[in-house]
Amino acid sequence: MSGKFIVFEGVEGCGKTTQLQRSRQWLLKSGWLPTLQSKRFLKQLIATREPGGTDLGVGVRQLLLDPAKELIHDRAELLLYAADRAQHVESFLRPHLAEGAMILCDRYTDSTIAYQGYGRGLDFALIDQLNQMATNGLESDLTLWLDLDVERGLARTQKRGASDRIEQATLEFHQRVQQGFAHLAEKNPDRIVRIDADRSELEVAEQIEATLSQHLTRWYGGNFQ
Repeated sequence: MSGKFIVFEGVEGCGKTTQLQRSRQWLLKSGWLPTLQSKRFLKQLIATREPGGTDLGVGVRQLLLDPAKELIHDRAELLLYAADRAQHVESFLRPHLAEGAMILCDRYTDSTIAYQGYGRGLDFALIDQLNQMATNGLESDLTLWLDLDVERGLARTQKRGASDRIEQATLEFHQRVQQGFAHLAEKNPDRIVRIDADRSELEVAEQIEATLSQHLTRWYGGNFQ
């Protein structure tokens, strides 16, 4: 594949959705987009999310996150996330990557391991098997883990108003999720980069921009500042 797949991860309220959009705007202004003088560039910049990156996924997202819906058992929750991902990978991610797009994605496989594995306590071997089935081997080229204290993140979500079903889970659940992300970052240092999210929005953005600049230079050469 000629495109690049960049994922934003973290606990609730870590700022990943905001930072993904900031990164998108920064990338649009950073000089790597197509020019008449350059023949080496990515063809498109796309933002997406999981769950909910496809028409099918929009319905799955509502089922998963709406607290007014019926109780979802842990294994059913895992399977719904896997179904959303399988559709997303085959109908959206792979086609755009094959065309040379850079994709910025809000959550991917690490979230499933952190939330359903560490958080819910489901079998890691089963989760790995489902992730492999859903992705058919598609991994991120770079994952940005926005590391923030769980209680600070949840306080941020409460300021936004009504909480979704995941946000309403216990503090202990979210602490296990955070531990999961920390373990994943330790196990995958070549793919996952820790971003200190306990800073101002601008300072977090600057960390991400520096990381993206390093990777763009590594992937394509040149200076993308």
